[in-house]
Amino acid sequence: MKIAVYCQPDSATWIAALRRALPEAQIDRWSVALGGEADYAVVWKPPADVLPGLTRVKAVFNLGAGIDAIPDPYSIPRGVQLVRLDDAGMAEQMVEYVTYAALRCYREFGAYAGQQGDALWRPRSRLPKHEFIVGVLGAGVLGSAVARSLSSLKFPVRVWSRTMKQLAGVECFTGKEALGRFLGATRFLVCLLPLTAETRDFLDHARLSLLPPGAYLVNVARGALVVDDDLLSLLDSGHLSGATLDVFRDEPLPPQHPFWHHPRVVVTPHVSAVTLVKDSVEQIAAKIRRIEAGLPITGVVDREHGY
Repeated sequence: MKIAVYCQPDSATWIAALRRALPEAQIDRWSVALGGEADYAVVWKPPADVLPGLTRVKAVFNLGAGIDAIPDPYSIPRGVQLVRLDDAGMAEQMVEYVTYAALRCYREFGAYAGQQGDALWRPRSRLPKHEFIVGVLGAGVLGSAVARSLSSLKFPVRVWSRTMKQLAGVECFTGKEALGRFLGATRFLVCLLPLTAETRDFLDHARLSLLPPGAYLVNVARGALVVDDDLLSLLDSGHLSGATLDVFRDEPLPPQHPFWHHPRVVVTPHVSAVTLVKDSVEQIAAKIRRIEAGLPITGVVDREHGY
């Protein structure tokens, strides 16, 4: 069994980990020759000319929960499975990040930090928890984990997704006709949508304006889901009270970007849920063995929908 690896910037780390997990396989850095002979490919941000050359692979494994790092999924030969990571330790990290952001917003720790700078002792009236409605855009593995976690903290939680989901203790919405009702009552919005042709610029001025006055946004999915200028406009007008942003259209975020110094924006450098090598490799190895045994696997991407 031959496995070709193309992973920027550190193929060597992934090759070493895959060799430990799959000692029976020949695993090497991608080359034109190996690409034509490989049974499987493991990739991250491959150039456009890599994928068409994988003519006999059974599956291409993308080292991420989304496939926007694949330049053209349709360039992968028809019949070859494109597989994303299901979780691989990312859900736990995402739950930690979003839970912190939610509690920081709900308990107004940012405001107290400002008061500390002024040596101001002033307890603030807290919003009743039943009025702090959390909305999660996207109910995949990560979105569902976030929704369940915040629900366990007794926040009222709702999710919106392309297809209807069933999550215990969570109100579920689906379809464009329900999006207005979903956004209209959401005070704390978490964006965990996949980035596709349909979702690019999804959170524009019109949709963000549907959120109630004082609402807060967290984007931990992809930067291109949010229209930066529209978000800044609504922050400056006071319609939105703040935003925590971990992902951006251009990464690293350029030093001159207004998000860096905006008083209502918290910026982190795409760290909400990093890909863990050991967990990811164990998942990939298990899926390869299932394919070799003729068994189905999870995480297969529907190229039409982009996830």
